[in-house]
Amino acid sequence: MQLRTPAHQVSPKSVLLWTMQAATFWLVLFVPQLVVFLLVSRPPTWELVLLVATGVVGVLHTAIEPSWRYRVHRWETTPDAVYTLSGWLNQEWRVAPVSRIQTIDTKRGPFQQMLGLSTVTVTTASAAGPVEIEGLEHEVAQRLVVELTNTTQATPGDAT
Repeated sequence: MQLRTPAHQVSPKSVLLWTMQAATFWLVLFVPQLVVFLLVSRPPTWELVLLVATGVVGVLHTAIEPSWRYRVHRWETTPDAVYTLSGWLNQEWRVAPVSRIQTIDTKRGPFQQMLGLSTVTVTTASAAGPVEIEGLEHEVAQRLVVELTNTTQATPGDAT
């Protein structure tokens, strides 16, 4: 097995998913700061600086990170392994040998359900934790789970 760039990109709808997630995160930080700023009766000082900084960083992060992540995120399965590449600032390459796979799960948060996306989690006996393929079309994720399950059952090994 060699570390190589996986062949498949995630769904283009992942950009919208990650944009929605980033915007939600920054709004949760920004709105309470805005409330504090509006309720302060003295001339604005550090509250305004904090509010502007949160707004600028939030807008930049929400505008840049999703498309950057989309260009990086890739996945592939072979009869021998699951390959993933993920991240944006810190990128992670993972190879999970099929003989080490213990469980295969899917999850769908509210935004993923709205966009028809899923995350496939491949748990192995690795100390590095599970391999996640986020941003798959739900139908692709379902087919991938069936394929990996069949491949894992046909592969000798004790998955430890």
